[in-house]
Amino acid sequence: MSDTPSRAGSVSSPGPRRSQGQIVVARALWYVKPGAAELRTERLAAPRPGEARVATQFSAISRGTERLVANGEVPESEWQRMRAPLQSGAFPYPVKYGYSATGVVTAGSDAILGKTVFCLHPHQDHFQVAEDMLTVVPDHVPARRATLAANTETALNAQWDAGTLPGDKVLVVGAGIVGLLTAFLAQRIAGTRVTITDIDLRRAVIAEALGLRFAAPASVPGDNTIVFHTSASGAGLETALDAAAFEGRIIEMSWYGNRPATVRLGGAFHSRRLQIISSQVGHVAPARRATVSLRQRLEKAISLLDDPRLDLLVADGIPFADAAERIHAVLNTPTTGGCTVFTYPNHQDR
Repeated sequence: MSDTPSRAGSVSSPGPRRSQGQIVVARALWYVKPGAAELRTERLAAPRPGEARVATQFSAISRGTERLVANGEVPESEWQRMRAPLQSGAFPYPVKYGYSATGVVTAGSDAILGKTVFCLHPHQDHFQVAEDMLTVVPDHVPARRATLAANTETALNAQWDAGTLPGDKVLVVGAGIVGLLTAFLAQRIAGTRVTITDIDLRRAVIAEALGLRFAAPASVPGDNTIVFHTSASGAGLETALDAAAFEGRIIEMSWYGNRPATVRLGGAFHSRRLQIISSQVGHVAPARRATVSLRQRLEKAISLLDDPRLDLLVADGIPFADAAERIHAVLNTPTTGGCTVFTYPNHQDR
């Protein structure tokens, strides 16, 4: 679908260009070495039958995963498993990475032409893929908010892994974007009592704006039937274990890259019959795997983005033209919990 990428500086025009034969010169963000990124160009030929071309409006930056990619911290053992669905290049570098893009279909079949779609595609201003890799965004979900789909899918899968039921007492440790979405979905289940905690007390503001109960780590309620851990720290996992009820389930959602995590499994861990359950979005949770496909899970995740309060999580935007210069500052600057998005020319929310 595309030629070998070249450095963006070799093209005189900063934006995509059309020429005879519907060739487009697109720009994409590449991580090239620790602390360095580039905008590179690639030529997109006319879409083949069954393909669609998308003009990107927004793409979300995944601070946790992309920080590991940008800093070269993906362990070699995970180079294949960690590939994004439409990634180009290979770990460690150079690599075109990302998986949360929304845009408008500018070429494709009549059924999808002009539709706003979500795609698990890296940061790129124009791209084309097989049409079955695109998910149409419902009219009630703005394009910017729809970039939360990938993280919402992670949060939804975690609920299925946990088996969250009406009336459960739930704690979420870590109020980053995934933690906030996990707590938000848990609270939509009837009768649940949900609390979220984080060592950064500034995150209380956005949590409470989403209608979530926030507690400082020293004040978290105990006896939680389900505890979701998203902080990617040993201390956070200790908090999760300490706050679980007898036979409580700790859902480990963090990914630590090549960093070790130390946790004490002595004391009352066994006498309290605690369970630590790994949750990862690469597969549908076992409880739903026989009846829900990956595509159906993504469609459900997007449909759950129907609350306007979630716009708080995608308030920060950076022009894509500045992506290479600003991405590392974004990845390494503490945030109050929201997600930063790249904005592309002519973007608009529906």
